[in-house]
Amino acid sequence: MVGQPNSGKSTLFNAVAGLRVEASNFPGTTVKYTRSKVNFLGKVFELVDLPGTYSLEAEEPAERITVQYLLSGEVDVIVNVVDASLLARSLEFTLELAELGVPMVVALNMADEAERKGIKINVESLEKAFGVPFVPTVANKGRGILQLFSEAFKAHEKAVKPNQIKYRRHIESRISKLEEAIPAGLARPMKAPPRFLALKLIQGDPYMTSRVRMANPELVKLAESLRAELEADEGVNISEAIAGERHHLAMAIFEQTAKVVRGPRLLREDLADRYLMHPLFGYVVLILVFYGLFNFVFAVGQPLEEFALSPFEMLMEYFAGMKDSAYAVLAEGTLLGVAGGVAVVLPYFIPLVFMISLLEDVGYLPRVAFLMDSFMHRLGLHGKSIAPFILGYGCTVPAIMSARILESPRDRLLTAVLVNFVPCSARTAVILALVAFYLGPLWALFIYLVNLAVIGVISKIISSRLPAESPGLILEIPSYKLPPLSSLAKKTWLHLREFVFFAWPILVISSFTMSLLQVFGFLDVINLVLKPLTLDLLGLPREVGVTLIFGVLRKELTLIMLIQALGTANIETVLSTVQILVFTVFVVFYVPCISSIMVMWREYGWKTALASTILNLLIAILLASVFNLALSFILKAT
Repeated sequence: MVGQPNSGKSTLFNAVAGLRVEASNFPGTTVKYTRSKVNFLGKVFELVDLPGTYSLEAEEPAERITVQYLLSGEVDVIVNVVDASLLARSLEFTLELAELGVPMVVALNMADEAERKGIKINVESLEKAFGVPFVPTVANKGRGILQLFSEAFKAHEKAVKPNQIKYRRHIESRISKLEEAIPAGLARPMKAPPRFLALKLIQGDPYMTSRVRMANPELVKLAESLRAELEADEGVNISEAIAGERHHLAMAIFEQTAKVVRGPRLLREDLADRYLMHPLFGYVVLILVFYGLFNFVFAVGQPLEEFALSPFEMLMEYFAGMKDSAYAVLAEGTLLGVAGGVAVVLPYFIPLVFMISLLEDVGYLPRVAFLMDSFMHRLGLHGKSIAPFILGYGCTVPAIMSARILESPRDRLLTAVLVNFVPCSARTAVILALVAFYLGPLWALFIYLVNLAVIGVISKIISSRLPAESPGLILEIPSYKLPPLSSLAKKTWLHLREFVFFAWPILVISSFTMSLLQVFGFLDVINLVLKPLTLDLLGLPREVGVTLIFGVLRKELTLIMLIQALGTANIETVLSTVQILVFTVFVVFYVPCISSIMVMWREYGWKTALASTILNLLIAILLASVFNLALSFILKAT
């Protein structure tokens, strides 16, 4: 399955994919794709959802990987998913895919949207122009899917290949000349049709050119010569000239096969966008939407957390009564890790990811990215980075994983590193339970404002050191559409599965390891080792050293262990105002949790995970120390 972004390709994939959907990275890349076995009329086939891409020019990683996969020899049929409501633009990509010479069927998706815009499409004329089947579909309502895959099987069985696209005579003559010069022994191992290979060589495609240069450098020289001739004739870059040809052909085909029977009405989505993307009201709506989102998540999460943790609490109380038993301590530590996973996954992670997926599929998140782009660029980030940041206020783990939506490796890395500084729901619980409860809501607001300022400064510093600049935002704003519940459930499960099978086991193992340290009496040693930091530098009681270590497992444990270490739940009787603020600042800025470290390791490698962890720790020590010195000085002066 191949298509441009926002064509509904993934919705179509989710409509037919089984429960065992595999999400993988292409080898040696961060570009993801999904695949699933599908049973259709007694036949089982593998359906692969390739990344959304606007062309096969192979400039971006997703485009390059898509070309490589389509030429891998594994593809029996291409299902090209196009947005029927934007048919003229979508057909340019279809013309490009036709050059591959692979059996193909085209899904005219969002046919209902095209109809609503007054676009009447002559399907038979399209099929005659391209030589392949065109099937109107509405993926989010399940319309046309059966016919689409029925036609895909027929296209495979009958080897229905697209018609060859003809360009202007002087371009066509050079392509034919180069095509004739390509030996059969070269095109066959590359699994590329000679014409497609010739076209890519004339365009100077870096991937194809590098492969051919190793086997036949003379052919590359011929391609460079023909390219120079064409560019002299055209007066522009040859890639631009050929793209212009496709644009002209796509417009001509659209005019022959479709007509607008009435002007587009002012749709409800246009009225909605007047407010949602307004330079002033848009930000008001954004705040209200995400305020409502987190209220919903906490409203759902709190009762679920109480329900899910009650059996664990009874078991932990039972083991806590067996103080002299090493077995009990180890069992309690293991249960703490399991319970920590339950507390994150069931109550908060699932509704948060589900709601973010809903906002994305409805079409609101792309509008948020567009709205926030200019502001994010001042921080050296891309507008799309706002989505991981928003997710980060719920849970850091899905926030790091969601940075995959960014095309640039630089932006992905910078966003993932900065997301670790965003106060997740666990760190928010510490801010509310300590600062807001004991010192008042204004101090809690102050902590958040300091956090935002620090993230902005770090972003400016790191982005200025990274070589590439964040690209301008060229973002497709999709139509509003209500996604089917099954599609949202599958997308939520894909995120959830990565946590359950990767981060959660690490949490349990780490908790068990901490219990081992307790059994062998190393916790007192840890407090002693951390004394120069906790007591001397931060001005905190020596006993809080262990609480900071436990906080790496899960931030709520910091609060629990603090009460245990101090021997009282009435913290203000033991800690001063300065100490409460210093402790909270340190907790907010240092490593989010072991799960986030492991996800950073998995997504970006151990070196990046280690560097990010060290950065969090250094910033936390620096800020907490400054707070300790500054507040102590102010209080003494007053």
